[in-house]
Amino acid sequence: MNVTARDLLRPHRLALATILALSAFLNTYKISQNAWGNTFYSSGVKSMLGSLHNFLFVSFDQGGLVTIDKPPLGIWPQAVSAKLFGFTPLSLLLPEALIGTLTVGVLYLVLARRLGVLAGLAGALALAVFPIWVAVSRDNGVDPMLVLLMLLACMAALFAIESGRWRSLLASAVLVGLAFNTKTLAAYLVVPGIALAYLVCAPGVWYRRTGKLVVAGIVMGAVSFSWIGLVELTPASQRPFVGSSTNNTEIGLTFEYNGLGRVEGEAGGPGHVFTRPGGVVRAPVHHTPHLSPAARVRLRAAAKRRAAAASSRYLPNGRYRNPVAFGGAIGPFRLFGAGLAGQGAWMLPFALLGLLALALSLLGGRDGRPEQVAAENVLDPGRRRDPRLAVLIALGGWMLVEFAVLSLSKGIVHPYYISALAPPAAAMIGAGVVAFGRFVADRDPRALLLPIAVVSTVVAQVAILHHQRYMQWFIPLLIVGAAVGLLIAALAMAIGPARGVGVPACAFLLGVLLIAPGAYSATTWLAPVEGTFPAAGPHEATGFGKFGIDATETRVAANLARYVDTHHPTARFSVLTDASPTAAPLILLGSHAAALGGYGGSDPILDGPSLAKLIAGGEARYVVLGGAYASRGGNRATAAVLHGCSQVPAAAWRGPVPGPQTLVLFDCAGREAQLTAAGP
Repeated sequence: MNVTARDLLRPHRLALATILALSAFLNTYKISQNAWGNTFYSSGVKSMLGSLHNFLFVSFDQGGLVTIDKPPLGIWPQAVSAKLFGFTPLSLLLPEALIGTLTVGVLYLVLARRLGVLAGLAGALALAVFPIWVAVSRDNGVDPMLVLLMLLACMAALFAIESGRWRSLLASAVLVGLAFNTKTLAAYLVVPGIALAYLVCAPGVWYRRTGKLVVAGIVMGAVSFSWIGLVELTPASQRPFVGSSTNNTEIGLTFEYNGLGRVEGEAGGPGHVFTRPGGVVRAPVHHTPHLSPAARVRLRAAAKRRAAAASSRYLPNGRYRNPVAFGGAIGPFRLFGAGLAGQGAWMLPFALLGLLALALSLLGGRDGRPEQVAAENVLDPGRRRDPRLAVLIALGGWMLVEFAVLSLSKGIVHPYYISALAPPAAAMIGAGVVAFGRFVADRDPRALLLPIAVVSTVVAQVAILHHQRYMQWFIPLLIVGAAVGLLIAALAMAIGPARGVGVPACAFLLGVLLIAPGAYSATTWLAPVEGTFPAAGPHEATGFGKFGIDATETRVAANLARYVDTHHPTARFSVLTDASPTAAPLILLGSHAAALGGYGGSDPILDGPSLAKLIAGGEARYVVLGGAYASRGGNRATAAVLHGCSQVPAAAWRGPVPGPQTLVLFDCAGREAQLTAAGP
């Protein structure tokens, strides 16, 4: 079908173009200040560019010692972009920003086809300004790709429900499988809604629908575990160790650390010390016997300064000293609590009541108006084929499942996980605007849901603005704007027919309610994003730009890289660190660094004898302990280094004064016997 210039200038197309431009602007403005973003992933991309083997197994380091703790599909687009355009921060960040905007467009297509143009525009706008969605789209994590694939799976499933075509249902299954290859079991949170929507709304008798779902499930499983199967079938000696696993298997990683452990609780969650069997439960740095009295005085003074600074939650600039890494206490109000509310609760009451309004509208006639129907006919063949019902079950089900899992999980729940809630919540916001508008237009008693939705949303936004000490001047305007919109709707219903007023009044109310979260989303421009825990907000902890560490740590890392690279480094690894966050800046600085303990420093990758074998084979020599996650205790290899290798004086490589969690360099050349004696 040919699209003319006149078609492109239609109001709804111009509105959509404006929303997409807004999304792109929010996602890309001043994005270069974020530098390498999440340096763990950036280092992995650099390592993957070195060989097809590293690319296939998503190796964190050039030497292929340990993998990134995620499947490959979220990282591969960044690697392809870096291959095409060069390894630069923008080549890693821009793909995620574009994916974020593309998701906004896809949501419009999903809603406009089934609920109308207004619902599509409202949902797209709500997603474009969803604070955590903007934050993750400005980082180089894997969540934008995960969420896009989940939304595309919903779109394909809705096409399958409407047409009855196998290929659309199988496409949905494949897309869920690809999402699984982005962030494993998190992808399956979209499945209950899709499966139930197909079972209820698709054409054909129930047993055929069930049979097709079973086949689609088999396809989904085959795609999901295709890459994992490749890894499991590859001998462990011919691939990197599976990072963050306890048994060097992707299956274990999928169902333990990255899977059910996040829901049921696991080591590494809030309030827990993450250790592995055999780990050394103490800071690994203790070789400080050669310090002069003056150095010891400086060390004690520095420790006192750090302790005094750490006692305050805030930095002098008003930002949190440390990022908010976890959600609060489990329960139905967790998403409205500190640390999470500012990321995704601004419009959550409206979304939940929008879901209810859409459900109630389905109890009326085909146009949503009240109609006397027998209860047993609510899901008659004609009614269950209503595309609105499929949207309600698929996208509304996705929202409810995400809400329940995020609220009730006992394990690790990082604030940026709320990004997976953004598209379905935005969809229910769009659906709610239309449903509320029709209720008002028809002078339907169900229109009472509108003031409940608006007032509860205003209360949530006022609480967030107060807690964040942000835009408090806007609170009176928010209340007045919401009151004006509700008054217009009420007068229209009271005075006479509200046909031309109901939907515009609801659209006006939506515009008022989206001002605060839109402004809050733009706070991501104020400073570099915190790469590991991206978040919007004027007080959230920020990154340091460059290599994700401050100027002092960058200088130390540069000095370390310069020393090991000029003092007879080995071919495979110039230096081994205990944890990946310590190795990442070294990799980005150009060293062939690797982490012998994986991301958290405690993975059982190496022990004394296996490290001795690397030393004897000329593959490794230098090991640096301390730094990120040093307090987690390391593994058997770090314990062997402490007892078997010789410490390089800090002055020799211009390092910091040695102390707990500062970097200490060891030279293990010729120490194979001592390392072997440390035992497995």
